Amino acid sequence: MSTSLADHLRALPDESLAALLQQRPDLVVPVPADIAALAIRAQSRVSVARALDGLDQFTLQILDAARLTRDSDGTSSVDAVLGMATAGAQPPAPATVRAAVERLRSLLLLYGPDDRLHLVGGIDEISPYPAGLGRPAAELDLRTAALCADPAKLRRTLLAAPPSARAILDRLAAGPPVGSVPPGALQAPPVGAEDDLPPDQTNGGAPTGSPVRWLVDHRLLVPVTTGRSGGAGTVELPREIGLLLRRDTGPLGPLRTTPPPVSAAPREPKAVDSAGAGQTMEVVRQTESLLEQLAVEPAPVLRSGGLGVRDLRRLARAVGLDESAAALLLEASYAAGLTGELELPGAVTTRHGADQQVVPSAGYEVWRAGSLAQRWEQLARAWLTMTRQPGLVGQRDDRDRPITVLSPEAERAGAPNVRRAVLQVLADLEPATAPTPEEVLEVLDWRAPRRSRGREAAHREVLAEAATLGVTGLGALTSYGRLLLADVTSGDERGTDDPLGLRAEAEGEPSTAVRALDALLPAPVDHFLVQADLTVVVPGPADPTLAAELDVVAEHESAGGASVHRVTPASVRRALDAGYSADDLHGLFRRRSRTPVPQGLTYLVDDIARRHGGLRVGSAGAYVRSDDEALLTEVMADKRLEALALRRLAPTVLATPYQVGRMLTMLREAGYAPVPEDATGAAVLTRPKARRAPTRVSVAARTVDPLTAPKLPMPRLLGVVEQIRRGDAAARAARRAPAVVRGQVPTGPVPVHSHTDALAVLQQAVRDKALVWVGYVDAHGATASRLVRPVSIGAGYLRAEDERTEMLHTFALHRITAAVLEE
Repeated sequence: MSTSLADHLRALPDESLAALLQQRPDLVVPVPADIAALAIRAQSRVSVARALDGLDQFTLQILDAARLTRDSDGTSSVDAVLGMATAGAQPPAPATVRAAVERLRSLLLLYGPDDRLHLVGGIDEISPYPAGLGRPAAELDLRTAALCADPAKLRRTLLAAPPSARAILDRLAAGPPVGSVPPGALQAPPVGAEDDLPPDQTNGGAPTGSPVRWLVDHRLLVPVTTGRSGGAGTVELPREIGLLLRRDTGPLGPLRTTPPPVSAAPREPKAVDSAGAGQTMEVVRQTESLLEQLAVEPAPVLRSGGLGVRDLRRLARAVGLDESAAALLLEASYAAGLTGELELPGAVTTRHGADQQVVPSAGYEVWRAGSLAQRWEQLARAWLTMTRQPGLVGQRDDRDRPITVLSPEAERAGAPNVRRAVLQVLADLEPATAPTPEEVLEVLDWRAPRRSRGREAAHREVLAEAATLGVTGLGALTSYGRLLLADVTSGDERGTDDPLGLRAEAEGEPSTAVRALDALLPAPVDHFLVQADLTVVVPGPADPTLAAELDVVAEHESAGGASVHRVTPASVRRALDAGYSADDLHGLFRRRSRTPVPQGLTYLVDDIARRHGGLRVGSAGAYVRSDDEALLTEVMADKRLEALALRRLAPTVLATPYQVGRMLTMLREAGYAPVPEDATGAAVLTRPKARRAPTRVSVAARTVDPLTAPKLPMPRLLGVVEQIRRGDAAARAARRAPAVVRGQVPTGPVPVHSHTDALAVLQQAVRDKALVWVGYVDAHGATASRLVRPVSIGAGYLRAEDERTEMLHTFALHRITAAVLEE
């Protein structure tokens, strides 16, 4: 088979061969040495599985039709496939069937002329039950084969089956044809115990015993394994009986040429975008609050990696989120490069997670300076491309340990493809259509049944996460979310003429998704409204400069479309400590406020500024000095400061054995307004120091999956085809020419392939039961070769039979240097 496929590939034009490599890029990673190596790789189990994973349900059913209609020589035909596909109750159009066959040909899963269609090797290993039908009865049991050879007797047996047994047959006929049975179900009851069987309500009250045992006794099911030591066994439904039970729906089952329809009516696009835009504002605010909490109280990294459950609960409670939403934002911000690990001072160990804390990174400051739409896009793009599954947080791994945020157990390589597949379903619908999760799962099951099988929970998580991040609104994909998805998935085409992305980076223009979201969001405001109770209302999203000023001069109270802050004595003192003067604060409020500044605010600023700096604190342990002797006398007499153990060193100087920080805190709590000074007597202006981790690169800027890497352009693929053909010509010439080494004509393989290609040749030889020359290094370090027929590969060894000596040989795989099929 492999030789036939290699000849077929040699006969293809360069353009067709390049188109095949473009659809199956794993065939050129690395570039095969010749056509024979390409044919072997195209039939490998991994490559065939990747090609099958991208096929829809209808195309897979057409492939099953080709498998079921194979002749004794292993070939089928287009007419036979058409005959089986159109044998159902609702037959598809012949043109649709032929289009599916052509797609299978383009992927090299089928090849050959219309009257002799070949299937590549490996398909039967990956999917042993075509169309959900079992093996032929002749391969399972001779007595069952005799029953199937008598159609009239088989129909009478089926009609006599009790309803409970018929229900089992119908379920196995729908596929898969193999089922497990409980222990003892296949064993006959003891003699005399038949009368003690319980009545079967599905059979009119008559006792039937075990319906599985009834089917086995009447040869309608064949036991495959009976179970050891009283364990569970398995039974299989023969193919002939499954085809008879499918006489109404057709041998392939119900055929659907298009995805299932979505019954939901489209919503108002403006309402969808408005709901999504409002959620984007909220998620950016929540992410910023979450990272600010990390800056105030960093979360330690566990020795096993990730954050602890208590830290996640603390952060979620502080921001007002549930734990799942907090885990999502932490994972997305880490993937976007906004957080990172910081080594604790004095840490000497290099163990992962030991003496580390998760804090905002240096990129967080850059992110805060961007517009609201740009900040959201960075988070959403990182979520789309990160290989993390936040929905696993809180569950337990294989060792029954909880999966925590940022832990290695939440890593899933296929997560980006799952998110894009779910969002692509929404993108392919009419704009503003909001399907139910069940409808999305049905469409995914039709588009890629092999990929979606077993991932229903992950698909539902993607829909919930997209709603949390504002990618969807009211259950529908937003307009800017559609643009972001198209921008992420079309990176292949942009990388064709600009593989390094330098052009886009140099331009620095916002993406289409950012521009679309900017048009939906309210414009950033550079002013606020000061009220008489000293609250500051920002009527919209604050621009970065205004937000930075409010962080210093006011306390944040509430957020939303209009955020609320409050000016307090502590916030004014914090602003003065940061370097603002009273005149600066008055000017700030006059410049930013659209309402008259309340007199109470002016008095508050003047009062705090007048008292601010009246005391000067330094280190001696610590000291307090002031030109106002009466003020120092008041401090000495204050009972609240007795714990400082103050001593008067001079009329204007007090000293304490405690450090400066403790003295500042206690003086401020007692109502004083001291200012620290350095050794020269100059005032020290400070603001809270933000701890930042080193800058990290967002995962959106890195390639995640080789299958989603930029596709190679056609000119480059044609060059790869030329290289393969050149290597094939050289290999064929070397096989035809009598190679003479040191006066001897060697027999056996020439090691022209890599070790990986040699293993692929051996795997193909196991499937085809073909003879192969194996080159290897023996225990003494000498090279040798042997013509053998491989039997099995596993556990690091090749087991093969030498037909000349009728002996079974075992080769260590790491000692094999070459493998060439005998021609």
